[in-house]
Amino acid sequence: MIARLHRLFRWLSVWVIAFCGVAAHAAWQPVTGSLMTRWATNVSPDTALQEYPRPQLVRADWLNLNGLWDYAITPLDSERPDVYDGQILVPFPLESALSGVKRRLDEHSLLWYRRMVEIPTNWAGQRILLHFGAVDWQTTVYVNGKDVGVHRGGYDSFSLDITDNLRASGRQELMVAVFDPTEGDQPRGKQSRKPEGIFYTPASGIWQTVWLEPVAKIHIDDLTLTPDPDSKSLRLRASVAALAGDCEVEAVALEQGHETGRTTGAANTDLVLPITSPRLWSPADPFLYDLRVSVKRRGQTTDTVSSYFALRKIVVGKDAQGVNRILLNGRPVFLVGVLDQGFWPDGNYTAPTDEALRSDIETSMKLGFNVVRKHVKVEPERWYYWCDKLGMLVWQDMPSGNNGSEDSRRQFEVELRRLLEGRSNHPSIIMWTLFNEGWGQYDTERLVHWMKEVDPTRLVDNASGWTDRGVGDVIDMHNYPGPGAPLPDHNRALVLGEFGGLELAVPDHTWSKQDWGYLRMADPADLTAQYTHLLSRAWLLRDIAGLSAVVYTQITDIETECNGLLTYDRALVKVDPVRLASANRGEAKAPSVNMVVSDALQGPAKWRYTVNSPPGDWFRSEFNDTGWSEGLGGFGTTITPDAIVGTEWKTGDIWLRRQFILDATPAAPLKLQMHHDEDVEVYLNGVLASSVPGFTVSYQEFDIAPAAFAALQRGSNTLAVHCHQTTGGQYIDVGLLRPLAPLPDDPK
Repeated sequence: MIARLHRLFRWLSVWVIAFCGVAAHAAWQPVTGSLMTRWATNVSPDTALQEYPRPQLVRADWLNLNGLWDYAITPLDSERPDVYDGQILVPFPLESALSGVKRRLDEHSLLWYRRMVEIPTNWAGQRILLHFGAVDWQTTVYVNGKDVGVHRGGYDSFSLDITDNLRASGRQELMVAVFDPTEGDQPRGKQSRKPEGIFYTPASGIWQTVWLEPVAKIHIDDLTLTPDPDSKSLRLRASVAALAGDCEVEAVALEQGHETGRTTGAANTDLVLPITSPRLWSPADPFLYDLRVSVKRRGQTTDTVSSYFALRKIVVGKDAQGVNRILLNGRPVFLVGVLDQGFWPDGNYTAPTDEALRSDIETSMKLGFNVVRKHVKVEPERWYYWCDKLGMLVWQDMPSGNNGSEDSRRQFEVELRRLLEGRSNHPSIIMWTLFNEGWGQYDTERLVHWMKEVDPTRLVDNASGWTDRGVGDVIDMHNYPGPGAPLPDHNRALVLGEFGGLELAVPDHTWSKQDWGYLRMADPADLTAQYTHLLSRAWLLRDIAGLSAVVYTQITDIETECNGLLTYDRALVKVDPVRLASANRGEAKAPSVNMVVSDALQGPAKWRYTVNSPPGDWFRSEFNDTGWSEGLGGFGTTITPDAIVGTEWKTGDIWLRRQFILDATPAAPLKLQMHHDEDVEVYLNGVLASSVPGFTVSYQEFDIAPAAFAALQRGSNTLAVHCHQTTGGQYIDVGLLRPLAPLPDDPK
């Protein structure tokens, strides 16, 4: 009797919720009191991300299931719920304001979704696929009460053939159960149950589009598109699961509606599609070819999909001076990028609209960036589509996890493969980043080798910042505020994967009363001036240190981290966009100085040095330093902010000596230009010129003591330096300059 009542109650609750859908629809609203973007007003149950979610494999028929679903949160060991807590707007994560819920999911609970749908009558006789763009993290799907599949992974799409579980007619019940421990061992990026600093609010459950699609029994499951500009062709594979041995594939390339190439061959084999008069893709000319692919069996077409592709090539090679550079289509390109973590104040992991998704890319381009580092998050396919279409290059990180057990490492590698294969058709992606700053790092050499085998057409960054293992295509350092450059490498290009982090919190546009960044700015003018200064130095490092790329942190504020160029709500650009774009193009004017004795900013200079305590007269001109080592300045570690390391120094003290020639006795006071970490003493011809405790985070000017200035003479002079190091970064470099008048447009 109890069981019958239980079933009756469940049946009644299903139909009450179904028939009350209009009232519940009208009641939905974002959670109030949240920071919102301007696009939030365009979000409703009828408009939630209605765009076609898979631009590189398009069919005409599909049914978008974004909108209101019933939801419930139950204990982990619970059966399917009979009563739901309310409704949630899919595909916005549970924790987001736009979900209409904004609740947390802990590791002891399940998040349930439920929706009734009707299959269009004209889909009869076809297979019905249920697609999920992404669900974080472990997903179990039920159709009409039957378990149809389990998926583990928070960033990749997955599909289920639900045909055999559908009723012959009428409404169908879809249920989804999600387990998301957030801080388990699974890849999760910056999500944290205790968001603060550089870690942010989790994104549990469905966070990308859910949709239905009818397909023929013999249909194309996937396309693999590999550009080959050298042979003026596209390598193509169409995956067809059912009866593939009897199937033929036909692929046609189109340029503005006109056929420019055609090929046919067996399904599940590599085909070559030749391109007449190929046009290469680049940020300056992001040209995309249209592609039509059909599968035929015994002469009868069973499926046709639309796609697109581009021809471009990315490698590391030598420039005219023999320096390793990143080459796009055979030419060196200096990549000036911005870090983009893909968080939204109202949608969390999910952009409120497709227009918003596109806007961040367009804003980055208007600010003069030519590459985005997508930081430990994977975006929906449409984000990469906009990068492809607009001409924005992408460095794609693998979302990080703990990787502390064998099971978690296996899962990491499963999701890594899905990332490489799932996003491989996008020409905008030019590099994969395996690890960030050693987070969960293991077996780096093996994994990089495997990644190059899976995708030999892109660059691989083995570790962005701190934990380089000597493999991959680039050596990547982080340097805050910077900039800096890694020490030269024989085979790899030098890149600065993160720098900057200049903070400016804007009242009424912040997540909370708390804020932080790497270096606080006074106002927008100060932020613009400091950014311009950093970029002038970055371009200098391109020339004097062989740097191939820089990535500024970051495009927007995120929660309490306020070092974005835009506010978190995207309402304000904090900088002068014209000056920023000019700086990113290398047009910013370097500081106006006349170097008398150059430092590493002008190029590596030779010094005599020792790390063993020398005799007491070591700083005098007549001291014999022939027993000292010889090295290039500056001296220190590459992790030190703004360091340009010519010789690595890791001991507690270092003593330096250098001879220089003056054509005449200086008539006006000179200044020292130094970057020191930590305490430094500088002597000119044996006289103490400056003694400065502590450290700097960049090159700065210092006055010279009058007695030391008076000791300078025509002809040979001696510059002697002692630097003492205790902890943290360490670096020493010294030059001598004659200040000039400020430039007319110098904000100072």
